[in-house]
Amino acid sequence: MIEALKVKLGAEVEALRIELNITLPAEIARAVEMGDLRENSEYKAALERQRLVQARLGQLIMRLSKLSQIDIAQIPTDKVGLGSKIVVQDTTSKVKETYHLIFGDSVEFEDGQVTMSSPIGRALLNKQVGDLVVLKLPAMVRKMTIVELVTIHQQKPEEIPLS
Repeated sequence: MIEALKVKLGAEVEALRIELNITLPAEIARAVEMGDLRENSEYKAALERQRLVQARLGQLIMRLSKLSQIDIAQIPTDKVGLGSKIVVQDTTSKVKETYHLIFGDSVEFEDGQVTMSSPIGRALLNKQVGDLVVLKLPAMVRKMTIVELVTIHQQKPEEIPLS
C-alpha cells in the first residue's frame, strides 16, 4: 500500500515539477511579450497557477517524507491500524458499516474512508474483532461492535485504498 502510494504521489510530483519548471515559465514569458502586465489576464492566471503548483508540490513532498517514515512492520497484524478494512455493527440499529483506515493527510476521500486522526479513526485504532467501539459525537454517542477486520497485511495490493 505504502509503496504504491509513494509511486502515485511521485508521479504527481514529477508532473508538477515539469509544469512548474517548463510549462508555466513558457506561459509567463509568452504573456510578458504581450505587453502591459497590469491588465494581462494570461499573465495573472499563469502566476496564480504557479503559486498553486508550488503549494501542491510542497504538500506532496511533505507527504512523501511522512510516508517514508512509516514502517509497515510496526502496523499491528491483529488490530485496527493503517490500511485496515473494518466492518462494524451499530449496537442499537444493527446496521453494518465498512470503513477503510487511511493516512491522515489525504486530499481526496472515497466513500467509507476515514483517517486515523478523525474521531471514528481514533475510536477504532488498536481495536480487535468483538471489541465495543464508543464514538462520542457532539450530538450523540454511538456504540458499535467490530464484526470483521482485515489488516493491511491480509489485503491484496489492489484492495487497499491509496488515498
